Amino acid sequence: MSRRSPFLYRALALLAVLMVISTLVGAAELGSAGGATPNATGGTLHLMLESRLPRSFAALLAGSAMAVAGVIMQQLVRNRFVEPSTTGTTEGAMLGLIVITLLAPGAPVMVKMVVAAGTALMAAALFLALVRRLSPRDPFMVPLVGMIWSGILGAGASWFAWQADLVQYLGNWMTGDFSGVIAGRYELLWIAGAVALLAYFAADMLTIAGMGEGTALSLGLNYRGALRLGLVAVSLVTALVVVTVGAIPFIGLVVPNIVARLMGDRLRASLPVVAVGGAILVLSADIIGRLIRYPYEIPVGTVAGVLGAAIFLWLLSSKPRRHRAPHRQKEAHHAS
Repeated sequence: MSRRSPFLYRALALLAVLMVISTLVGAAELGSAGGATPNATGGTLHLMLESRLPRSFAALLAGSAMAVAGVIMQQLVRNRFVEPSTTGTTEGAMLGLIVITLLAPGAPVMVKMVVAAGTALMAAALFLALVRRLSPRDPFMVPLVGMIWSGILGAGASWFAWQADLVQYLGNWMTGDFSGVIAGRYELLWIAGAVALLAYFAADMLTIAGMGEGTALSLGLNYRGALRLGLVAVSLVTALVVVTVGAIPFIGLVVPNIVARLMGDRLRASLPVVAVGGAILVLSADIIGRLIRYPYEIPVGTVAGVLGAAIFLWLLSSKPRRHRAPHRQKEAHHAS
C-alpha cells in the first residue's frame, strides 16, 4: 500500500485538476448572459449539468475503463504490446454495430451494445486461439498477428458499411469524439466504469492467470474460467466505449506499460493507478482537442492517437528505470 499511495495520490490530484479544467473549457462561455443575474446563473448551471460535467465524466470513465481493459488483455495474452484495438476486439465491436444497424436499424442502444459486445467477444476469442499457435519466445509476433487480425475485421466492417451506405456511421465509431456527449447520452459508460472497478477485486486471479496455464492450474486457479471472465470484461468495456463515444486508441497500451515501469506487475497495487492514468490521458487529449483550434474541436481519438503513438515510441526506445537500479546499487557497493 505504501508503494502504491504516492503514485495514486499524485495521479488523483492531477485528475482533479484536469476535471476542473475540462468543465471550464468550451466554445460556450460560462455566465455569458452577463453579470451575476439569475438568467446568467441558471444558464451556467444548465450548461454545466447538461454538457460540461457529462463530457468530463464520460472522458474519465472511458479512459479508466479502456486502460483497465488493456491490462486485462495483456495478462490474458501474456504480452505487453497488445490492447483491445490491436487484437481485433474494437474492430469486432464495430462489425457487430454494422450488422445490427443493417438488421434492426431502430434497435435500442442497449441491444446494439449487447450485439457489439458479443461480436467483440468472438473476435477476442479467435485472436487468443491464433496466438496460442505462436512461439512464446517471439513476443513481437503477437501484436503483429493482432494488427493483421484487426485489419481483416476492419476491412470487413468497411466493406459492409460501404455496401449499405453506412460509411459515415463507421467513421463515427472509428474515431472517438466527446463533442456530442450530453446528459442522457453517456450513462452506459458507468457500466464500463463498474466493470473496471470489479476488475480490481479479480486482480489476484488475473495476476495468476498471467503466469500461464500450467502455473495457474498448479496454484489451483480455474484458468479457463479466468480466461472467459477476462474476455467478457474486455469485450463489454470495448463495446460500451465504441457505442457511446467511439474508439480511442493506445489508452490500453501505453498507460499499463508506464505504470508497470513505475510500480511493477502486481495488479492489486497498480490497477487503481492504471485506471486513474487512463482517465488522465483521455481527459488531457480531450482538453487539447478543444483548445488547439478553439472554438473548433479535434476529435479525442485523433489527439489520443498522436499522443499515444509518441508515448509508445518513447517506451520502445527507453529502458525501464527499475532495470537500472540494481546497477547503481552494485556500483555504490563497489565504491564503498
